[in-house]
Amino acid sequence: MAEQPENLHLKLIHIYNGCFSKNLNFPEIVTCLQAVIPGVAVHLHGEFIHCHAPLDAQNDERNPVRTLAETFAGIKVIDPRQRKRMTPPLPGEVEYEKRRLLNTSRQPWGILYDAEAFLEIYNALLPGEDKGMHVLHLAVTNQLFGTWDTGDLRYHARTSIYGIPCIISTTGLVEAPAKSRTYYQSRQMGLAYETLEDHFQGEFLVHDDRRLTEVMKGYVMQALFYCLGGDPFCSDPNCRLYNAHWQHELLHAQLNAPYELCPLHTAMLKIVRA
Repeated sequence: MAEQPENLHLKLIHIYNGCFSKNLNFPEIVTCLQAVIPGVAVHLHGEFIHCHAPLDAQNDERNPVRTLAETFAGIKVIDPRQRKRMTPPLPGEVEYEKRRLLNTSRQPWGILYDAEAFLEIYNALLPGEDKGMHVLHLAVTNQLFGTWDTGDLRYHARTSIYGIPCIISTTGLVEAPAKSRTYYQSRQMGLAYETLEDHFQGEFLVHDDRRLTEVMKGYVMQALFYCLGGDPFCSDPNCRLYNAHWQHELLHAQLNAPYELCPLHTAMLKIVRA
Protein backbone atom coordinates (compact mmCIF):
# COMPACT_ATOMS: atom_id res chain seq x y z
CA MET A 1 0.00 0.00 0.00
CA ALA A 2 1.33 3.44 -0.94
CA GLU A 3 2.17 5.89 1.81
CA GLN A 4 0.84 9.42 2.01
CA PRO A 5 3.01 11.93 0.15
CA GLU A 6 5.85 13.39 2.17
CA ASN A 7 6.76 16.16 -0.25
CA LEU A 8 3.93 18.59 -0.91
CA HIS A 9 6.13 21.40 -2.18
CA LEU A 10 5.85 20.81 -5.91
CA LYS A 11 5.86 24.21 -7.60
CA LEU A 12 6.68 23.58 -11.24
CA ILE A 13 6.28 20.90 -13.90
CA HIS A 14 8.31 20.80 -17.12
CA ILE A 15 7.14 18.44 -19.88
CA TYR A 16 9.43 17.68 -22.82
CA ASN A 17 8.10 16.40 -26.15
CA GLY A 18 10.62 14.04 -27.69
CA CYS A 19 8.26 11.39 -29.04
CA PHE A 20 7.64 12.82 -32.55
CA SER A 21 4.05 11.49 -32.55
CA LYS A 22 1.17 13.10 -34.40
CA ASN A 23 -1.38 11.42 -32.12
CA LEU A 24 -0.03 12.56 -28.77
CA ASN A 25 -1.76 15.81 -27.80
CA PHE A 26 0.60 17.56 -25.39
CA PRO A 27 -1.60 20.64 -24.77
CA GLU A 28 -4.30 18.22 -23.59
CA ILE A 29 -1.78 16.58 -21.25
CA VAL A 30 -0.88 20.02 -19.87
CA THR A 31 -4.56 20.85 -19.33
CA CYS A 32 -5.06 17.55 -17.54
CA LEU A 33 -2.18 18.23 -15.15
CA GLN A 34 -3.40 21.75 -14.45
CA ALA A 35 -6.79 20.33 -13.50
CA VAL A 36 -5.31 17.58 -11.32
CA ILE A 37 -2.96 19.82 -9.37
CA PRO A 38 -4.12 23.44 -9.71
CA GLY A 39 -1.69 26.15 -8.70
CA VAL A 40 1.34 24.31 -10.03
CA ALA A 41 2.76 25.88 -13.18
CA VAL A 42 3.10 23.48 -16.14
CA HIS A 43 5.44 24.34 -19.01
CA LEU A 44 5.71 22.47 -22.31
CA HIS A 45 9.06 22.23 -24.11
CA GLY A 46 10.64 20.48 -27.06
CA GLU A 47 12.89 17.44 -26.87
CA PHE A 48 14.72 17.16 -23.53
CA ILE A 49 18.31 16.95 -24.73
CA HIS A 50 17.91 19.83 -27.16
CA CYS A 51 16.53 21.96 -24.32
CA HIS A 52 19.39 21.24 -21.93
CA ALA A 53 22.31 20.59 -24.26
CA PRO A 54 21.91 22.60 -27.48
CA LEU A 55 23.72 20.63 -30.16
CA ASP A 56 25.66 22.05 -33.10
CA ALA A 57 26.63 19.76 -35.95
CA GLN A 58 29.32 22.15 -37.18
CA ASN A 59 31.54 22.29 -34.13
CA ASP A 60 31.80 19.27 -31.84
CA GLU A 61 34.37 20.99 -29.62
CA ARG A 62 31.90 23.64 -28.46
CA ASN A 63 29.02 21.32 -27.66
CA PRO A 64 28.47 17.84 -26.17
CA VAL A 65 27.19 16.10 -29.31
CA ARG A 66 30.22 13.83 -29.75
CA THR A 67 30.39 12.93 -26.05
CA LEU A 68 26.66 12.28 -25.89
CA ALA A 69 26.78 10.15 -29.02
CA GLU A 70 29.58 8.04 -27.58
CA THR A 71 27.75 7.71 -24.26
CA PHE A 72 24.46 6.60 -25.82
CA ALA A 73 26.28 4.14 -28.06
CA GLY A 74 27.97 2.74 -24.96
CA ILE A 75 24.67 1.98 -23.17
CA LYS A 76 23.14 0.18 -26.14
CA VAL A 77 22.01 -3.34 -25.20
CA ILE A 78 23.72 -5.63 -27.71
CA ASP A 79 22.40 -8.88 -26.30
CA PRO A 80 19.35 -8.92 -23.94
CA ARG A 81 20.98 -11.81 -22.04
CA GLN A 82 24.25 -9.96 -21.50
CA ARG A 83 24.33 -7.65 -18.46
CA LYS A 84 27.23 -5.46 -19.56
CA ARG A 85 28.53 -4.60 -22.98
CA MET A 86 31.99 -6.15 -23.39
CA THR A 87 33.22 -4.16 -26.39
CA PRO A 88 33.54 -0.41 -27.03
CA PRO A 89 31.07 1.19 -29.47
CA LEU A 90 31.94 0.96 -33.13
CA PRO A 91 32.45 4.23 -35.08
CA GLY A 92 29.26 3.50 -37.03
CA GLU A 93 27.25 3.23 -33.81
CA VAL A 94 28.59 6.59 -32.61
CA GLU A 95 27.75 8.21 -35.95
CA TYR A 96 24.22 6.79 -35.78
CA GLU A 97 23.75 8.33 -32.34
CA LYS A 98 25.13 11.65 -33.52
CA ARG A 99 22.71 11.77 -36.45
CA ARG A 100 19.84 10.79 -34.15
CA LEU A 101 20.66 13.45 -31.60
CA LEU A 102 20.94 16.17 -34.22
CA ASN A 103 17.62 15.28 -35.85
CA THR A 104 15.01 17.78 -34.66
CA SER A 105 12.13 16.60 -36.87
CA ARG A 106 12.09 12.88 -36.13
CA GLN A 107 14.27 10.28 -34.46
CA PRO A 108 14.46 6.59 -35.33
CA TRP A 109 13.76 4.06 -32.60
CA GLY A 110 14.41 0.36 -32.22
CA ILE A 111 17.63 0.26 -30.22
CA LEU A 112 17.26 -0.91 -26.62
CA TYR A 113 19.22 1.13 -24.06
CA ASP A 114 20.02 0.38 -20.45
CA ALA A 115 17.33 2.29 -18.53
CA GLU A 116 19.42 3.25 -15.50
CA ALA A 117 22.25 4.59 -17.66
CA PHE A 118 19.69 6.37 -19.88
CA LEU A 119 18.33 8.15 -16.80
CA GLU A 120 21.85 9.05 -15.66
CA ILE A 121 22.54 10.79 -18.98
CA TYR A 122 19.37 12.85 -18.68
CA ASN A 123 19.99 13.63 -15.02
CA ALA A 124 23.50 14.91 -15.74
CA LEU A 125 22.08 17.47 -18.19
CA LEU A 126 19.83 19.12 -15.59
CA PRO A 127 21.16 22.12 -13.65
CA GLY A 128 21.71 21.33 -9.98
CA GLU A 129 19.08 23.80 -8.79
CA ASP A 130 16.45 22.00 -10.88
CA LYS A 131 16.99 18.58 -9.30
CA GLY A 132 14.87 19.07 -6.19
CA MET A 133 11.45 17.50 -5.71
CA HIS A 134 9.90 20.98 -5.98
CA VAL A 135 10.27 20.60 -9.77
CA LEU A 136 9.00 17.70 -11.85
CA HIS A 137 10.88 17.20 -15.09
CA LEU A 138 8.96 14.78 -17.31
CA ALA A 139 10.63 13.74 -20.56
CA VAL A 140 8.55 11.87 -23.13
CA THR A 141 10.68 10.04 -25.67
CA ASN A 142 10.26 7.53 -28.48
CA GLN A 143 13.49 5.80 -27.51
CA LEU A 144 13.28 2.32 -25.97
CA PHE A 145 14.96 1.35 -22.71
CA GLY A 146 14.99 -1.70 -20.49
CA THR A 147 16.08 -2.95 -17.10
CA TRP A 148 18.00 -6.08 -16.14
CA ASP A 149 15.86 -8.74 -14.47
CA THR A 150 17.79 -10.77 -11.92
CA GLY A 151 15.10 -13.46 -12.06
CA ASP A 152 15.51 -14.60 -15.65
CA LEU A 153 18.85 -12.83 -16.23
CA ARG A 154 17.89 -10.73 -19.21
CA TYR A 155 16.81 -7.21 -20.17
CA HIS A 156 13.13 -6.36 -20.44
CA ALA A 157 11.75 -3.27 -22.16
CA ARG A 158 10.02 -0.77 -19.86
CA THR A 159 7.39 1.91 -20.34
CA SER A 160 8.92 4.41 -17.94
CA ILE A 161 11.72 5.30 -15.54
CA TYR A 162 10.86 7.35 -12.47
CA GLY A 163 13.62 9.53 -11.09
CA ILE A 164 15.04 12.97 -11.82
CA PRO A 165 13.85 13.40 -14.47
CA CYS A 166 10.96 11.00 -15.01
CA ILE A 167 11.07 9.49 -18.50
CA ILE A 168 8.18 7.86 -20.37
CA SER A 169 8.74 5.96 -23.61
CA THR A 170 5.95 5.91 -26.20
CA THR A 171 7.73 3.00 -27.85
CA GLY A 172 7.85 1.28 -24.47
CA LEU A 173 4.08 1.64 -24.10
CA VAL A 174 3.75 -0.44 -27.27
CA GLU A 175 6.62 -2.89 -26.82
CA ALA A 176 6.98 -3.46 -23.06
CA PRO A 177 3.59 -4.75 -21.78
CA ALA A 178 3.02 -8.25 -23.10
CA LYS A 179 0.29 -8.97 -25.62
CA SER A 180 -2.09 -11.90 -25.27
CA ARG A 181 -0.84 -15.48 -25.42
CA THR A 182 -3.10 -16.01 -28.43
CA TYR A 183 -1.23 -13.24 -30.24
CA TYR A 184 2.16 -14.88 -29.62
CA GLN A 185 0.80 -18.28 -30.67
CA SER A 186 -0.46 -16.73 -33.91
CA ARG A 187 2.90 -15.05 -34.50
CA GLN A 188 4.68 -18.37 -34.06
CA MET A 189 2.54 -19.69 -36.90
CA GLY A 190 4.29 -17.21 -39.19
CA LEU A 191 1.49 -14.69 -39.74
CA ALA A 192 2.63 -11.31 -41.05
CA TYR A 193 2.72 -8.36 -38.63
CA GLU A 194 0.04 -6.51 -40.63
CA THR A 195 -2.24 -9.54 -40.51
CA LEU A 196 -1.76 -9.88 -36.78
CA GLU A 197 -2.45 -6.18 -36.22
CA ASP A 198 -5.70 -6.42 -38.19
CA HIS A 199 -6.82 -9.62 -36.45
CA PHE A 200 -6.09 -8.32 -32.95
CA GLN A 201 -7.11 -4.73 -33.69
CA GLY A 202 -7.76 -2.71 -30.55
CA GLU A 203 -6.41 -5.35 -28.16
CA PHE A 204 -3.06 -3.62 -27.72
CA LEU A 205 -1.40 -0.31 -28.42
CA VAL A 206 0.32 0.20 -31.76
CA HIS A 207 2.84 2.84 -32.73
CA ASP A 208 1.26 6.29 -32.93
CA ASP A 209 -1.99 4.85 -31.57
CA ARG A 210 -4.99 7.18 -31.53
CA ARG A 211 -5.51 6.26 -27.83
CA LEU A 212 -2.01 7.41 -26.88
CA THR A 213 -3.03 10.75 -25.34
CA GLU A 214 -5.51 9.17 -22.94
CA VAL A 215 -3.07 6.42 -21.98
CA MET A 216 -0.29 8.95 -21.45
CA LYS A 217 -2.40 10.85 -18.92
CA GLY A 218 -2.17 7.89 -16.56
CA TYR A 219 1.60 7.60 -16.91
CA VAL A 220 1.97 11.32 -16.34
CA MET A 221 -0.04 10.78 -13.15
CA GLN A 222 2.42 8.08 -12.12
CA ALA A 223 5.27 10.55 -12.56
CA LEU A 224 3.35 13.13 -10.54
CA PHE A 225 2.81 10.76 -7.62
CA TYR A 226 6.45 9.70 -7.78
CA CYS A 227 7.44 13.34 -7.36
CA LEU A 228 4.95 13.84 -4.52
CA GLY A 229 5.52 10.69 -2.53
CA GLY A 230 8.16 8.50 -4.08
CA ASP A 231 5.87 5.68 -5.23
CA PRO A 232 4.43 5.92 -8.75
CA PHE A 233 2.48 2.65 -8.64
CA CYS A 234 -0.69 1.18 -7.20
CA SER A 235 -1.79 -2.43 -6.74
CA ASP A 236 -5.40 -1.64 -7.70
CA PRO A 237 -5.91 -2.74 -11.36
CA ASN A 238 -8.61 -0.07 -11.72
CA CYS A 239 -6.28 2.79 -10.74
CA ARG A 240 -4.37 4.73 -13.35
CA LEU A 241 -1.23 4.18 -11.28
CA TYR A 242 -1.44 0.41 -11.77
CA ASN A 243 1.86 -1.04 -12.95
CA ALA A 244 0.57 -2.99 -15.96
CA HIS A 245 2.62 -5.88 -17.31
CA TRP A 246 0.11 -6.89 -19.98
CA GLN A 247 -1.46 -4.79 -22.71
CA HIS A 248 -4.96 -5.72 -21.57
CA GLU A 249 -4.10 -4.50 -18.05
CA LEU A 250 -2.75 -1.22 -19.42
CA LEU A 251 -5.82 -0.57 -21.57
CA HIS A 252 -8.20 -1.43 -18.74
CA ALA A 253 -6.48 0.82 -16.17
CA GLN A 254 -6.12 3.76 -18.55
CA LEU A 255 -9.28 3.53 -20.68
CA ASN A 256 -11.92 1.22 -19.22
CA ALA A 257 -11.66 1.29 -15.43
CA PRO A 258 -14.67 2.46 -13.34
CA TYR A 259 -12.62 5.29 -11.80
CA GLU A 260 -9.39 7.14 -12.50
CA LEU A 261 -7.71 6.88 -9.10
CA CYS A 262 -8.33 4.41 -6.31
CA PRO A 263 -9.75 5.73 -3.00
CA LEU A 264 -6.28 5.88 -1.42
CA HIS A 265 -4.71 7.95 -4.19
CA THR A 266 -7.81 10.11 -4.47
CA ALA A 267 -7.40 10.94 -0.78
CA MET A 268 -3.69 11.64 -1.28
CA LEU A 269 -4.49 14.04 -4.08
CA LYS A 270 -6.97 15.90 -1.86
CA ILE A 271 -4.15 16.44 0.64
CA VAL A 272 -1.95 17.88 -2.10
CA ARG A 273 -4.69 20.21 -3.28
CA ALA A 274 -5.52 21.42 0.23
